[in-house]
Amino acid sequence: MPEHRPSNPGDKTGSRFSTTHWSVVLAAGAFGSAGSREALERLCKTYWFPLYTYLRRRGYDTHQAEDGTQAFFAALLQRHGLQRASPEQGKFRSFLLSSLNHFLADERDRAGAQKRGGDKEIISLDVEDAETRYGREPAHDLTPEKLFERSWSLTVLSNAMSRLKAEFAEEGKEPLFESLKPHLPAGKGPASYKDVAARLGMTEGAVKVAVHRLRHRYRQLVREEIAQTVSTPQQVDEEIRDLFAALSD
Repeated sequence: MPEHRPSNPGDKTGSRFSTTHWSVVLAAGAFGSAGSREALERLCKTYWFPLYTYLRRRGYDTHQAEDGTQAFFAALLQRHGLQRASPEQGKFRSFLLSSLNHFLADERDRAGAQKRGGDKEIISLDVEDAETRYGREPAHDLTPEKLFERSWSLTVLSNAMSRLKAEFAEEGKEPLFESLKPHLPAGKGPASYKDVAARLGMTEGAVKVAVHRLRHRYRQLVREEIAQTVSTPQQVDEEIRDLFAALSD
């Protein structure tokens, strides 16, 4: 997938980029403030499954991984852990994984039958779906850390794809999206442009243009997903390289 500059031409300075994007993390850390819940949900949507797979690969069973993920996010909020995150400390997901490992070390010193997540559900976890997704992960010797990176990469791409589908649906063009989606992110889908054109009542040239625009918008959305937790446009490019490296393992 070719690299793209940010879609917003106004975000050219590092400070403005930081204010616009890294603030998602900071807002989530300011629990109880306006917008904090929405920011937290955005972060949880991206990171809960990678953290869940990390715990599963470390030997936790389904319920332990679910409880551990809930308890970690609860502790992160109660201890204002997200307020310790900053762009200067590097990648947000590295901070998050390090925080989880510290949390697990603390938990080893605590015993008791009480559910570790407590009575408060911090995020909504679809554990049945998570186990289905986890079952599709490679069964070979991927370390928990590498599986975390891979799960993060797939979640970013999935979030971008969901947003792209929603945009088409809002315009009443979901059938067009479903027909063109197999041609993402590049290469040929199972049906030729000619076949897609005949099915949709379009010219082959119009289908090619539509696929080009679809790919372009998809790349923009991937960048936007990644940009939520970095502080400069250059770091977006670094994260994209990391994303594809994780998927190639």
